[in-house]
Amino acid sequence: MSTPRVYVIHENPEWFPPLAAAFEAEGVPVQEVLLTEGQVDLAAEPEPGVYWSRMSASSHTRGHEHSKEYTRALLGWLERAGRQVVGGSHVLELEVSKVAQHGLLQRAGFDVPRTTAVFGTATLQQAARTFTGGQDVPFITKHNQGGKGLGVRRFDSLAEFDAHVASPEFEEPVDGITLLQEYLTAREPFITRAEFVGGEFVYAVRVDTSAGSFELCPADACEVPQVIAGAVCDVPGTDGSAGATDTFTVRTEVTADHPLVQQLRTFLADQRITIAGVEFMETVDGRTVVYDINTNTNYNPAVEATAPASGPRSIARYLGGLLDAEYAATAAAHR
Repeated sequence: MSTPRVYVIHENPEWFPPLAAAFEAEGVPVQEVLLTEGQVDLAAEPEPGVYWSRMSASSHTRGHEHSKEYTRALLGWLERAGRQVVGGSHVLELEVSKVAQHGLLQRAGFDVPRTTAVFGTATLQQAARTFTGGQDVPFITKHNQGGKGLGVRRFDSLAEFDAHVASPEFEEPVDGITLLQEYLTAREPFITRAEFVGGEFVYAVRVDTSAGSFELCPADACEVPQVIAGAVCDVPGTDGSAGATDTFTVRTEVTADHPLVQQLRTFLADQRITIAGVEFMETVDGRTVVYDINTNTNYNPAVEATAPASGPRSIARYLGGLLDAEYAATAAAHR
């Protein structure tokens, strides 16, 4: 068997360089497991080490339609063999289902957006009428397997929604599940993403939503001029003129002692999620609404330059600590 190392399971090489640099800086041996193709000998023992799954719910948008299934197969093999997996099978299922996220957050007592999950398209238009009470009030749609703002659109009338569903622009979700969700009005034009590593709070990111877009991806590879991050919100003062320069900034007043951060920390521990970014927004009517859990979180370089701690290096240190324990156990077993 080879020397234990951290194996990073993913499908998008463009997101990996900042993580690779962090592992190198922390002196932690790392190896990519790129699940776009390959094979697993089910009769073999997995190599010793720590396995970190960061499979993305949006992998199918990059031509990797089967990577989620590959990950399910691989994680099952690793877990049956007793390997230490961070972001294991239970976390993967949460990553690829906003329905699952919504249910767990709601059960844990968080304020979540009112949501209806619609299976297929045959009843979608009628479901929208039920959801709005037959009134022309704003609402949004989302894909259950989301990321990158997939399927997120605002509708101000049922007629507008009907026309969209019947048009070529309608995007059918990869799993057939469309979410109808209440449209919230932000107190100020931003949402917040709280980052956790090893179950501990790292920092909070303020994400500017003043351009009204629904795409939120802090990674360097996701930055596109004039495409500003967004959420399930209405934003006052929108003029569409904001650039990408200050889209992501550290929200310094949100610390580990913040009541919501403490509540989220407990929630993640209960769900055995050790690495995640959780998004929430504060509304004009005084609500603090939690609406998304990202278990394959990426980090923005502008935020990293000013943050009190580094997200990628926190991950490298955390996984390196697990690896040290794994290495000691492996060495003891071979004495």
